[in-house]
Amino acid sequence: MNLETLRHSTAHVMAHAVKSIWPNVKIAIGPAISDGFYYDFDKKEPFLPEDLKKIKEKMRQIIKEDHKFVKKDISKKEALELFHDEIYKQELISEIPEDMVSTYTDGNFTDLCKGPHLASTGKIKAFKLLSIAGAYWRGSEENPMLQRIYGTAFSSQKELDDYLKLLEEAKKRDHRKLGKELEFFIVDEQAGAGLIIYQPKGALLRTIIEDWEKKEHLKRGYELVASPHILRSDIWVRSGHYEFYKEHMYIFNMEDEEYAVKPMNCPAHMIVYKSKTRSYRDLPLRLFELGSVYRHEKSGVLHGLLRVRGFTQDDAHIFCLPGQLQDEIETVIDFVIDAMGIFGFDEYAVELSTRPKESIGTDQDWKDATSALEASLKNKKISYEVNEGDGAFYGPKIDIKLKDAIGRFWQCATIQCDFALPERFDLAYVDQDGKKKRPVMIHRVILGSMERFIGSLIEHYAGALPLWLSPVQAIVIPITDKQHKYAAKINDILAKAGLRTRVDNRKETMGYKIREAQTQKVPYMVIIGQKEEDKEKIAIRSRISGDEGQASIDKFIDRLNKEIEEKA
Repeated sequence: MNLETLRHSTAHVMAHAVKSIWPNVKIAIGPAISDGFYYDFDKKEPFLPEDLKKIKEKMRQIIKEDHKFVKKDISKKEALELFHDEIYKQELISEIPEDMVSTYTDGNFTDLCKGPHLASTGKIKAFKLLSIAGAYWRGSEENPMLQRIYGTAFSSQKELDDYLKLLEEAKKRDHRKLGKELEFFIVDEQAGAGLIIYQPKGALLRTIIEDWEKKEHLKRGYELVASPHILRSDIWVRSGHYEFYKEHMYIFNMEDEEYAVKPMNCPAHMIVYKSKTRSYRDLPLRLFELGSVYRHEKSGVLHGLLRVRGFTQDDAHIFCLPGQLQDEIETVIDFVIDAMGIFGFDEYAVELSTRPKESIGTDQDWKDATSALEASLKNKKISYEVNEGDGAFYGPKIDIKLKDAIGRFWQCATIQCDFALPERFDLAYVDQDGKKKRPVMIHRVILGSMERFIGSLIEHYAGALPLWLSPVQAIVIPITDKQHKYAAKINDILAKAGLRTRVDNRKETMGYKIREAQTQKVPYMVIIGQKEEDKEKIAIRSRISGDEGQASIDKFIDRLNKEIEEKA
């Protein structure tokens, strides 16, 4: 059974049920989505959780009655008469370019829909209504706020049960919940929606990742640059962002000049390229920046660290000769795959996104850019899906989505091939024949948004980060006040060995301190009692295996250093 057809049919039945219970409710749209379906309704009073039970029971009745889904093609005029009291359907009908539209009817309910649907309502075997949310009609804040009911459907009850278990596991791993419990970050309305404030442990985690990034980029031939957070609007006009991306930009005036907070780092990197004459011998030139950017995302799509308004990208731009293009793309792909493995992501999915309707550049440039990306993927023997029309406005792109511990995919790495912006900024190099020629530009991120990547790490590991990433790698816990001095000595030795540790000498029970260290996902506890002090040893308790007995401090340090080096 086709899942999309099943879910679209279930959304239809949900709309039927809602209209049966609340005849005055106006219906909008109800598509199938990647993991289920939704339907948007215009209802004066808010849906309550108990209303979902009423809707579910009515749906079960409609399914039991096994109404056939009957398709009928009618003229737009007939459709406008049929849906005369449905303002959202009327708007949709008026925008359909064809003279005829299709409807589907089951029992006494008819919906505007191009289908397809199942043969009958009785074919729906397993479904679940999940949640209620607000959604602007057609995604615009200028339109009415509707109520959206989400649900999902599967071909069997077992598949549904498995999916619901996955949802429960996802709730446990929710980075917003864990980020608060582990004191990693804060999202505070006083600061502004979608703007992240890192707490000490979160800032340390971010620093660990950024330090690793800088080291890896320098090792791979990149040069570090840094650019301001604001640039004059003229540069954004030249790049095309002002035309194609303005609604996502923060723009302001100062001393009779217009500026924009940067949503991208590329214009500044092109200024670096143009700062002196470049020879073909200088290329490829790889410029890297951990650049903070700001984009105006609608409030309804903001989601913890995963969708924010201010974030930092591990952004780089590679300027190369046309003949170097494919090798550079393949080198970036290798970098991404290496990085994913180091952070514990062994599986990924790849998409190749092609030219969107709104874009710049010539047809030939787009063809050459797309061919280079495609040839690189084929040469690396990487399977991919084509995502038609979803490229950047200046070039096609490869998106690499990493798969986490419970099977979800996260967008991180992107590789974009760009002939258009080097043309707009008149970038050039002097070739071996003495003539000026145009370089090709690759835009790329490896981990992507630092915020999104940290969010994905938290959920992938359920907060229990590997030792090399853990902000606190070990907690030293003295059993009594008598061991405070020895505990401080041990902590000092660990700290001088480069380990991130702290002492918990609060007047709490040992059980409480151990439970809290477990809750905080600390990899190791170093227990200090009188026996340990007398023998000048430590007792080790692991987050994974529990009590491990006594060991020398040197042996413990060697063990942790090996684990950190292996990034286990």
